[in-house]
Amino acid sequence: MIALKDILYRVNLNAVVGNTGVEVRAIDFNSKNIKPNDVFVAIKGSVADGHKYIDVAISQGAKAIVCEILPNNLVENITYVEVDDSSKALAIMASNFYGEPSANLKLIGVTGTNGKTTVATLLCQLFKNAGFKVGLLSTVKILVDNKQYKTTHTTPDSITINKYLKEMNDAGVEFCFMEVSSHGIHQNRTEGLHFEGGIFTNLTHDHLDYHKTFAEYRDVKKSFFDKLSPKAFALVNIDDKNGLVMLQNTKARKYTYALKSYADYKAQILENQLGGLLLKVNESEVWTKLIGNFNAYNILAIYATADLLGLEKVEILRLISDLESVSGRFQYFISDEKITAIVDYAHTPDALKNVLETINSIRTKNEELITVVGCGGDRDKTKRPVMGQIASALSTKVIFTSDNPRSEVPEDIIKDIEKGVEPQNFKKTLSITDRSQAIKTACQMAQANDIILIAGKGHETYQEIKGERFDFDDYKTVQEFLKQLQK
Repeated sequence: MIALKDILYRVNLNAVVGNTGVEVRAIDFNSKNIKPNDVFVAIKGSVADGHKYIDVAISQGAKAIVCEILPNNLVENITYVEVDDSSKALAIMASNFYGEPSANLKLIGVTGTNGKTTVATLLCQLFKNAGFKVGLLSTVKILVDNKQYKTTHTTPDSITINKYLKEMNDAGVEFCFMEVSSHGIHQNRTEGLHFEGGIFTNLTHDHLDYHKTFAEYRDVKKSFFDKLSPKAFALVNIDDKNGLVMLQNTKARKYTYALKSYADYKAQILENQLGGLLLKVNESEVWTKLIGNFNAYNILAIYATADLLGLEKVEILRLISDLESVSGRFQYFISDEKITAIVDYAHTPDALKNVLETINSIRTKNEELITVVGCGGDRDKTKRPVMGQIASALSTKVIFTSDNPRSEVPEDIIKDIEKGVEPQNFKKTLSITDRSQAIKTACQMAQANDIILIAGKGHETYQEIKGERFDFDDYKTVQEFLKQLQK
């Protein structure tokens, strides 16, 4: 039990009715989870308004209510706290409740449209290989030293974040690498956290179903850097024109990285092949198993971060050469029939373009490049025709299929994608709604030395259709179909 006033430290309060000295057991923003002596934080979400569930929370034993609008009828012996922004208050309260765990380790936030998972995961891998205890909060998984947990969001809710950071404190974790999504920033999930540094990868077309305009999307990302302390570092990719925007108002120490521009950390691609990349980073050469221009940026961000966190430069280069690719990020294998299958999470136009251009830069052009791709339902519809245009222009054959249709009709999503196909590319395209059948067809079409790219879902092991999740793994599916062809 902890005093309510202690977890309200640093929260901007508009009004208090009742006693803040009461002892409380836990905090929650879901009324279903409330137990006796808990604090219920009423949040106005994009789907539901927590203020409608205040009475439910009290009936389940809530001792205190934090809200933006006080109820008309106040219940006796309940403490009410009025704040301007409940989501911001929740994040600060969660940090206080768990003893400000982010201050007890070095927390690095990685934000941008593409590359967040790769940069965060490989930094975690690198520092673990360097002998440190590490933590990871990512789209793919949550790691607390050697313990692994499943995750449902790129950036979890603020209670979950602080709960795992506290577990990291208890496990002796020194460095934690965290993906910071635009949704997470906008919904104040990272408020109250102490970041040692922030990394900006790039900014391209995504999430415009949520942010409405690209400028709003950019400014939400920028707000993360605006809040960094003078003790932190801000590391940005300045080959992306938005990189310098991120640095405009930050109080943090400013550092840049680039392949094409003058920067603090510079890289040059010396060799790019299916086996990996040979890079010149500043004045040193390093071989990495990762492939493609986009991964050259990721490796450079990793090198710069490790350097800023105090690792020896020679040691960093050695550790980079040992890094293994991240699940669902340009993950590939070559079948006995000499067919190369690549699974990648590319679900934005820029990410898909990067992957296809990378494949085209390392193939001989004597083989087919067969792409299987779809778009998620209930998400930004404006990117669908763009994805169709890119896939059909940069592949020799394309199969449009379902991704996670969610509540939408899969065929309608595919029609949106097809609208982007230019007339000269019509003959290259095929549409198969069933994703498994689409992958099977790609395998049947492929000959020796051909390349199959399955894009959009990457590490995900499910398909979401009409509110239900079904087991589905792109990597396992393509492996099984290619094995069947060998029989």
